[in-house]
Amino acid sequence: MAELTRWEPFRELMSLREAMDRLFEESFVRPGFGLLAPVAETLAVDMYETDDAIIVKASIPGIKPEDIDVSVTGDTLTIKGEIKEDKEIKEEQYYRRERRYGSFCRNIPLPVAIQADKAEAEFEHGVLTLRLPKAEAVKPKTIKVKAKK
Repeated sequence: MAELTRWEPFRELMSLREAMDRLFEESFVRPGFGLLAPVAETLAVDMYETDDAIIVKASIPGIKPEDIDVSVTGDTLTIKGEIKEDKEIKEEQYYRRERRYGSFCRNIPLPVAIQADKAEAEFEHGVLTLRLPKAEAVKPKTIKVKAKK
Protein backbone atom coordinates (compact mmCIF):
# COMPACT_ATOMS: atom_id res chain seq x y z
CA MET A 1 0.00 0.00 0.00
CA ALA A 2 1.22 3.51 -0.79
CA GLU A 3 2.29 5.78 2.05
CA LEU A 4 0.98 9.33 2.24
CA THR A 5 3.30 12.18 3.21
CA ARG A 6 2.00 15.50 4.46
CA TRP A 7 2.92 18.42 2.20
CA GLU A 8 4.47 21.40 3.96
CA PRO A 9 4.81 24.30 1.48
CA PHE A 10 6.98 26.45 3.79
CA ARG A 11 9.71 23.81 3.90
CA GLU A 12 10.17 24.15 0.13
CA LEU A 13 10.12 27.97 0.34
CA MET A 14 12.85 27.86 2.95
CA SER A 15 15.10 25.84 0.64
CA LEU A 16 14.51 28.39 -2.15
CA ARG A 17 15.50 31.18 0.25
CA GLU A 18 18.64 29.28 1.27
CA ALA A 19 19.52 28.81 -2.40
CA MET A 20 19.14 32.55 -3.07
CA ASP A 21 21.27 33.40 -0.01
CA ARG A 22 23.97 31.03 -1.20
CA LEU A 23 23.87 32.56 -4.69
CA PHE A 24 24.40 36.08 -3.34
CA GLU A 25 27.11 34.99 -0.89
CA GLU A 26 29.09 33.22 -3.59
CA SER A 27 28.72 36.10 -6.03
CA PHE A 28 29.47 39.10 -3.84
CA VAL A 29 30.49 38.25 -0.28
CA ARG A 30 32.91 35.32 -0.39
CA PRO A 31 36.45 36.54 -1.11
CA GLY A 32 38.04 35.25 -4.26
CA PHE A 33 34.86 34.50 -6.19
CA GLY A 34 33.01 37.72 -6.73
CA LEU A 35 33.33 41.23 -8.06
CA LEU A 36 34.82 42.50 -4.80
CA ALA A 37 37.59 39.90 -4.58
CA PRO A 38 40.76 41.23 -2.93
CA VAL A 39 44.14 40.95 -4.65
CA ALA A 40 45.37 38.36 -2.11
CA GLU A 41 42.71 35.84 -3.04
CA THR A 42 43.42 36.20 -6.75
CA LEU A 43 47.18 35.63 -6.39
CA ALA A 44 47.60 32.60 -8.68
CA VAL A 45 49.93 29.99 -7.17
CA ASP A 46 51.23 26.64 -8.43
CA MET A 47 52.94 24.28 -5.97
CA TYR A 48 54.59 20.98 -6.81
CA GLU A 49 57.10 18.56 -5.32
CA THR A 50 60.38 17.18 -6.62
CA ASP A 51 62.57 14.56 -4.90
CA ASP A 52 64.43 17.18 -2.87
CA ALA A 53 62.30 20.35 -2.81
CA ILE A 54 58.90 22.02 -2.89
CA ILE A 55 58.57 24.45 -5.82
CA VAL A 56 56.13 27.35 -5.61
CA LYS A 57 55.37 29.65 -8.54
CA ALA A 58 53.23 32.75 -8.01
CA SER A 59 52.06 35.15 -10.73
CA ILE A 60 52.51 38.71 -9.45
CA PRO A 61 52.53 41.05 -12.46
CA GLY A 62 53.14 44.77 -12.03
CA ILE A 63 55.38 44.59 -8.96
CA LYS A 64 59.09 45.07 -8.35
CA PRO A 65 61.04 42.19 -6.76
CA GLU A 66 62.11 44.42 -3.84
CA ASP A 67 58.42 45.02 -2.98
CA ILE A 68 57.78 41.30 -2.35
CA ASP A 69 58.24 39.82 1.13
CA VAL A 70 58.48 36.03 1.43
CA SER A 71 58.70 34.24 4.79
CA VAL A 72 58.26 30.75 6.25
CA THR A 73 56.90 30.30 9.76
CA GLY A 74 56.48 26.73 10.89
CA ASP A 75 54.66 24.93 8.08
CA THR A 76 53.22 28.09 6.46
CA LEU A 77 54.63 30.05 3.52
CA THR A 78 53.66 33.74 3.43
CA ILE A 79 53.93 35.94 0.33
CA LYS A 80 53.25 39.66 0.93
CA GLY A 81 53.55 42.77 -1.18
CA GLU A 82 51.84 45.80 -2.62
CA ILE A 83 50.93 46.58 -6.21
CA LYS A 84 51.01 50.33 -6.60
CA GLU A 85 48.61 52.26 -8.80
CA ASP A 86 49.73 54.65 -11.54
CA LYS A 87 48.79 58.12 -10.25
CA GLU A 88 49.43 60.14 -13.43
CA ILE A 89 46.17 59.03 -15.11
CA LYS A 90 42.97 60.74 -13.99
CA GLU A 91 39.89 58.69 -13.15
CA GLU A 92 37.73 60.29 -15.86
CA GLN A 93 40.25 59.34 -18.60
CA TYR A 94 39.67 55.60 -18.18
CA TYR A 95 37.56 53.56 -20.59
CA ARG A 96 38.18 50.28 -18.80
CA ARG A 97 39.83 49.51 -15.47
CA GLU A 98 40.31 45.84 -14.61
CA ARG A 99 43.77 45.58 -13.05
CA ARG A 100 43.85 45.37 -9.26
CA TYR A 101 45.97 47.44 -6.93
CA GLY A 102 46.73 47.32 -3.24
CA SER A 103 48.54 45.20 -0.72
CA PHE A 104 48.21 41.43 -0.60
CA CYS A 105 49.16 38.67 1.80
CA ARG A 106 48.77 35.01 0.88
CA ASN A 107 49.39 32.23 3.43
CA ILE A 108 50.00 28.80 1.95
CA PRO A 109 50.31 25.65 4.10
CA LEU A 110 53.36 23.56 3.17
CA PRO A 111 52.82 19.80 2.70
CA VAL A 112 56.19 18.78 4.25
CA ALA A 113 58.87 20.25 6.50
CA ILE A 114 61.45 22.39 4.67
CA GLN A 115 64.85 23.97 5.32
CA ALA A 116 63.91 27.67 5.31
CA ASP A 117 67.51 28.85 5.60
CA LYS A 118 68.37 27.19 2.25
CA ALA A 119 65.34 28.49 0.33
CA GLU A 120 65.88 30.33 -2.96
CA ALA A 121 63.66 32.92 -4.68
CA GLU A 122 63.74 34.25 -8.26
CA PHE A 123 61.49 36.78 -9.94
CA GLU A 124 61.26 36.91 -13.73
CA HIS A 125 58.56 38.25 -16.08
CA GLY A 126 56.05 38.69 -13.25
CA VAL A 127 56.48 35.15 -11.90
CA LEU A 128 57.96 34.52 -8.45
CA THR A 129 59.62 31.08 -8.25
CA LEU A 130 60.51 29.68 -4.82
CA ARG A 131 62.62 26.58 -4.30
CA LEU A 132 62.13 25.27 -0.75
CA PRO A 133 64.47 22.34 0.01
CA LYS A 134 62.89 19.52 1.99
CA ALA A 135 64.15 18.78 5.48
CA GLU A 136 66.48 15.77 5.64
CA ALA A 137 63.94 13.77 7.65
CA VAL A 138 61.35 13.86 4.84
CA LYS A 139 63.63 13.20 1.86
CA PRO A 140 63.28 9.70 0.42
CA LYS A 141 66.16 7.41 1.37
CA THR A 142 67.39 4.61 -0.85
CA ILE A 143 68.53 1.44 0.90
CA LYS A 144 70.64 -0.99 -1.10
CA VAL A 145 69.78 -4.63 -0.72
CA LYS A 146 72.79 -6.98 -0.54
CA ALA A 147 72.63 -10.66 -1.23
CA LYS A 148 73.76 -12.86 1.65
CA LYS A 149 76.35 -15.50 0.75
